Amino acid sequence: MPPSLIDRLPLHLPKLFKAQQRFPEQCVNDIPATVDAQLRQLDLSNRVAPGDRIAITAGSRGIANIAEITKGIVDHVRQLGAEPFIVPAMGSHGGATAKGQTNVLATLGITEETCGCPILSSMDTVVVCKSAEGVDVHFDRHAFEADHVIVCNRVKLHTIFHGPIQSGLMKMLLIGLGKHVGASTYHRAFRDYSFDQIVRSVSSTVIEKCGIVAGLAIVENGYEQTTRIQSVHPGDFVAAEPGLLQLSRESMARLPFDRLDVLIVDEIGKDISGAGMDTNVIGRKVNPDAASHVGAACRVPSSTHVGSPQVAPTAWAVQSLIDTATSQRSQRFAGFSPPSATHPPSTKQ
Repeated sequence: MPPSLIDRLPLHLPKLFKAQQRFPEQCVNDIPATVDAQLRQLDLSNRVAPGDRIAITAGSRGIANIAEITKGIVDHVRQLGAEPFIVPAMGSHGGATAKGQTNVLATLGITEETCGCPILSSMDTVVVCKSAEGVDVHFDRHAFEADHVIVCNRVKLHTIFHGPIQSGLMKMLLIGLGKHVGASTYHRAFRDYSFDQIVRSVSSTVIEKCGIVAGLAIVENGYEQTTRIQSVHPGDFVAAEPGLLQLSRESMARLPFDRLDVLIVDEIGKDISGAGMDTNVIGRKVNPDAASHVGAACRVPSSTHVGSPQVAPTAWAVQSLIDTATSQRSQRFAGFSPPSATHPPSTKQ
């Protein structure tokens, strides 16, 4: 077997050891029954008539049990005598094409066969109106033409934005159901207005004008298991999301250190997080000071000729980080113990 890249680099690795974390393991055991029970609490029969067409959102993230949860919503809608269909609620994912977005859902186990209803995929939107900020409010055409819409999404910390409203039902109303053109429009608006302002402004308009009849929020624990499924009346989205976000914050996995010098991530991807990896978990959420620290550790001395055969730039950068970690943190990493209650780890939110 040829030597690997790490074998060929002139590195001197410090001693390594394994550390294991344990997180709260509470999870939902019966997904279909929980979905049905939660939706029954909304008493949708008072607003949904037999024969009504109901659009059900399905996003692009790899949410635990999402196919089973979506199928549970479909089954409940059929119990009401209504006609369900699924709309891919995502922006540029799947190459920003209708077929590509249907394929994304298939990778998550969401197909017409598994869920028992049509999937209507299109990149077309309706401009419902303008928000108070003058932003065009886009909404998926198929969902707009339905009698009602049920919004389903996971509530979690956003990888960039802060505040009581982050990723969840309200964001799905904008970025998901706004499709590619809507997502692009809103992301441009975030430059001039806060994320919180645009999300609240546009979502209130969508709830008022686009037939939103219910929300189903999902929260996961640190093992990426479904820890809560909660139905939410559209009028309660704003009030409910902060509490669900706090539950997600308390339940999520995170590194047990308030500072790291070197971090190796095994797997990244758009299906995991919009940033490829969850910055809340790895502690790299927007921090203006963080980049300068890494840059200083990786800086090549001016006396070194980068192109010389004696020093490979990549090897130098990696070795510099390792040396920094070893020299500055040797005492701390001599043995592992959980952070004390008086010095909890920073969540980097």
